[in-house]
Amino acid sequence: QVQVTESGGGLVQPGGSLSLSCAASVSDHMYSFNNMGWYRQAPGKERELVANINYNNKRTYGDSVKGRFTISKADAADTVYLQMNNLKPEDTAVYYCKAQFEYGFGLSMNDFWGQGTQVTVSS
Repeated sequence: QVQVTESGGGLVQPGGSLSLSCAASVSDHMYSFNNMGWYRQAPGKERELVANINYNNKRTYGDSVKGRFTISKADAADTVYLQMNNLKPEDTAVYYCKAQFEYGFGLSMNDFWGQGTQVTVSS
């Protein structure tokens, strides 16, 4: 299986910065990395994509965070980082990491989610 562990988050003032990290621990060698990313969900709203990076280092960002957030991946581990700059109150949400792994060379694609971490932007 694949276990996803998030860290980071917290309280920051508007205009400030925070970083999140997410590590995928793989216990079954039949799984291979496809992509990892961050989603967020604010109270009363649907979960939305924040940023994603795939095995080719192709990055995708939600429109509301383009130019402010940067996602990166460690070279030697299934770990991704999200650097969040110029944070706004509307960035307040629970941030979830999702890891997508391919099983058995094309047999299936599987999503694994972290527990979520709170990010609050407030003065």
